[in-house]
Amino acid sequence: MAAAVPTLEQDRFGYLKAKDVARLAEAYRFSEAAHAGQIRQSGDPYISHPLAVAEILADWHLDSQTLIAALLHDVTEDTSVTKDEISDTFGKPVAELVDGVSKLDRIEFQSAEDAQAENFRKMLLAMARDVRVILIKLADRLHNMRTLGAVPPAKRRRIARETMEIYAPIANRLGLNKLYHELQELAFSHLYPLRYRVLAKATKAARGNRREMIGRTLEAIKKKLAESGIEATVQGREKHVYSTYRKMSEKRVSFSEIHDIFGCRVIVKDVPSCYLALGALHSLFKPIPGKFKDYIAIPKANGYQSIHTDLIGQHGVPVEVQIRTEQMHRLAESGVASHWLYKDDTDKLSELQKQTHLWLQSLLEIQHQSGDPHEFLEHVKVDLFPDEVYVFTPKGRILSLPRGATAVDFAYAVHTDIGNRCVAAKVNSELVPLRTELRNGDRVEIITASHAKPNPGWLQYVRTAKARSNIRHFLKTMQYEESAGLGERLLDQALKTLASSLAEIDEAAWDRALRDGGARSREELLADIGLGKRLPAVVARRMLRRPDAHREEPRPAGSVTIRGTEGMAVQLATCCRPIPGDAIVGSIKKGQGLVVHVSDCSAIERSRKKEPEQWIDVEWDTRTTRLFQAAINVTVHNQRGVLAKVASEIAEAGSNIDAISMDEDRALFTTMRLVLEVANRQHLARVMRALRRLADVKRISRHQGVAPAAA
Repeated sequence: MAAAVPTLEQDRFGYLKAKDVARLAEAYRFSEAAHAGQIRQSGDPYISHPLAVAEILADWHLDSQTLIAALLHDVTEDTSVTKDEISDTFGKPVAELVDGVSKLDRIEFQSAEDAQAENFRKMLLAMARDVRVILIKLADRLHNMRTLGAVPPAKRRRIARETMEIYAPIANRLGLNKLYHELQELAFSHLYPLRYRVLAKATKAARGNRREMIGRTLEAIKKKLAESGIEATVQGREKHVYSTYRKMSEKRVSFSEIHDIFGCRVIVKDVPSCYLALGALHSLFKPIPGKFKDYIAIPKANGYQSIHTDLIGQHGVPVEVQIRTEQMHRLAESGVASHWLYKDDTDKLSELQKQTHLWLQSLLEIQHQSGDPHEFLEHVKVDLFPDEVYVFTPKGRILSLPRGATAVDFAYAVHTDIGNRCVAAKVNSELVPLRTELRNGDRVEIITASHAKPNPGWLQYVRTAKARSNIRHFLKTMQYEESAGLGERLLDQALKTLASSLAEIDEAAWDRALRDGGARSREELLADIGLGKRLPAVVARRMLRRPDAHREEPRPAGSVTIRGTEGMAVQLATCCRPIPGDAIVGSIKKGQGLVVHVSDCSAIERSRKKEPEQWIDVEWDTRTTRLFQAAINVTVHNQRGVLAKVASEIAEAGSNIDAISMDEDRALFTTMRLVLEVANRQHLARVMRALRRLADVKRISRHQGVAPAAA
């Protein structure tokens, strides 16, 4: 096998300097020795795989460091060679590239999913530092997909699905269009082999049937462009099998109903010629309305530029035409790899490199905020969503967002602080809800407020990874701070039962509690207490060195005081909906903080008897000013206009209706279940007295069961 290197040096690596080719030969010998005796499942010597990966990268004219790393990319994983040995022999940059590509098979994970998530996290973060890592990984995956037939069926399907969900979208995001389509086709052929064979056969038959018509269409296009004085290269192109399958699935149509399996590409010398060619073709064949896209004026996020138009060709057969310059064609096929292939096209390529760099940096930001590999992988999958909409800022700047993105996604795309403080949005100068999905060409303006903060409900509809990770990060931080405040009050209460208080605890006692509890800081310890992860009584005893303090005669401790404005650290139970003025108790639930109930809530009766140690006395702060939800049942005569009368009385009493539901069986009487906004128990009593004055109201009571659903 070693003799193959000189041949490859001439054919594939001729663009490198002689000293780099010699270094490459050395890396080949090193890799061949490391993999000696290893055989691939196809029966080929293992060295054939890293050699094939290096050849794929050589087609992109990548530098010698990348090619050396490609030859060595499996040695740390499959042999005894270490990263340090590679660093000593071939330099630190090569070692870092190999390390970024290597899998994490030597680390113990709880499941295969954990290993996969962590593997992608490491690879993508290495890619964020050096884009060559992902180029090696994509070339590695391409060769594995080309030789996947030798792999057992179950593993074959897993690798194919992984390719379809992660690697193909990454190739698309980096503008590697040719690679993107090949990965999709290979993955589809292994995931659904029968469907692939049937569609491939049908496409081949359709091409044969239409060969003469396709030829005449291409000749007509060439002739029209020549008559218009436009120098152009015209190429026929077929829709890929997977693209046809996806269109059939999305539109729920059969193959016979897919007419645009044929297209053509027109390559011209400059941008003005693109638009001249468009005009010429529109005068030759009628364009299909709504099927025109100008990616030259507004490029895709991966740098792709072309004009797309669908025409009604000869005999009424649709033809998709792509019009682009030579430079755009290079970028469309090679994307980021064009940086190495065509180093003379500096302006456009540097812009593409800049866009890619920004995306890779956003991955680092998301990783910093999420921490969890599964969450990180989820964010990245969302960010690789291929369909895009293009919207404008008030100053005319264009932003590219995934299809289905909302005003909140737009706010975070502009700046994290704008997203965190947004309260409303204007789309095309009209106020719209924040959950409004944006459309191509929308002009979006975000209205902010200094006191505003992210709403957990936003997570239900945001589409971008940046928005999702920033909202989650903010909520986690806010919950941590709020839980630490609650934990401090709970710990103080526990200390008072042991005849002490938080003010009397010295540094040594704090250090002891932190050491014994395995906490890194006071804030972490207090937050864990507030979140229910640690019992305040146990922490108090550790601080006072009283392991059996429960045997001592405790003195009465004051209740924990709440205002209802503590945020996520204090939750008001929806089963009984406590309001100021109610006698209340609290339960510390792990991960939820303090959950507050009305003292006589029937839902907690059994728990209070079985686990009394989990319940603590809670009381309302007299300075509470916010509104609270209270549920009431109102039985009324079932007649026209009664709901309007009830709503009017509630409004007159200074309250709002948050939710309403009614009995399905509405005979003579019907029962309304209302959720109202009230300040306290006295306010609720005023509302109920006002409702009793209505002649149509027969019975009214406070609701202590399950809350009604929002209407």
